[in-house]
Amino acid sequence: MSTNEELIGRKDLNDLEAILSVSASDQHEAIRAVKDNAEAIFTWDYEKGKRPALNKLYEKAKVSMWNGETDLPWDTIVDQEQVARDNAALNTFGDIDLSHTPFAKWDEKQWTELGMEFQNWSLSQFMHGEQGALICTAKIVETVPWIDAKYYASTQVMDEARHVEVFAKYLDTKLNGHYPLNAHLGLLLDDIITDSRWDMTYLGMQIMVEGLALAAFGFMHQITTEPLLKQLLRYVMSDEARHVAFGVLSLKEYYADLSDAEMFERQQFAFEAAVRMRDRFMQQEVWERMGLKPREVLPLLIDNPNRLLFQQMLFTKIVPNCKKLGLLDRNDKWLRRKFEELGVIGFENLTDTSDEYEAFALGAGELSASTAAMTA
Repeated sequence: MSTNEELIGRKDLNDLEAILSVSASDQHEAIRAVKDNAEAIFTWDYEKGKRPALNKLYEKAKVSMWNGETDLPWDTIVDQEQVARDNAALNTFGDIDLSHTPFAKWDEKQWTELGMEFQNWSLSQFMHGEQGALICTAKIVETVPWIDAKYYASTQVMDEARHVEVFAKYLDTKLNGHYPLNAHLGLLLDDIITDSRWDMTYLGMQIMVEGLALAAFGFMHQITTEPLLKQLLRYVMSDEARHVAFGVLSLKEYYADLSDAEMFERQQFAFEAAVRMRDRFMQQEVWERMGLKPREVLPLLIDNPNRLLFQQMLFTKIVPNCKKLGLLDRNDKWLRRKFEELGVIGFENLTDTSDEYEAFALGAGELSASTAAMTA
């Protein structure tokens, strides 16, 4: 199984009808049950530091904790309309002629509303993804066979709970509430959780989902003019970089001993995950909430250079990390060719996260007083 049709159910990556056919029937339910098929693994080898790189991450995580309730300036007044206007330069449509489209008669108020919905939608999907990471990292604690990895993963569980907490609070107290889980992201989370192999949890969550999140947070941190969100993202990114590095360091050792057939399964999984994450950024829920038909709007976007560049930039962490793991070139460079098809292979020579995560660490001035005292 290696063709696009066999892997993702369509031959053309940009088949809008196929993309829009993916929907979630339970999107308004408060509970989503997914079967976890993994075995819980105990290890009686308690030698700490046998894997020095993982031990270093664990020690760094212990002194890098921050408190989302007290370390962020929640008294900041957020003018959501002003933020949307300030970000107007990121016009989704660029220079497209909209005179014969549903947007032809839109006024400034409607464009501002669209900008507000985009921000709500984006932060909502980040929040849902962080809960996915919370579940998956708890699974890693259960399933990974190395004590150093269990130790570090336990710190990430706390990190992810904190991330869910702060995104939920921001959405509910500073914006207009949140969107339900995007169907494409939901399917990916289901795939990651239901797979019984511990390394697939790492690959799907630590490398793919968290890798895209790290790039997206960095992009949003750069462009946002809102000080509370900027600081929130800075704190989350400091954790996220360690999480992705954890995946790279763990899988590099494990993948070195896998057969070509085993690696091919991982390559296919990485491609499927990449497509699902790309498809989620069609943001069909936003268009529907704005009273528009996605089938009329998305053809304006699918080949738009601005949109394509944004989607491609989200893979700046994923591609070099996949290269570090040996996924690009095994099996006659299969994943390399798929990433070429997605238009993202150009990022392969960027620094992988296991070599750059310390650059994301919070400085002493950014840590809370209590945390700074711990690190003194």
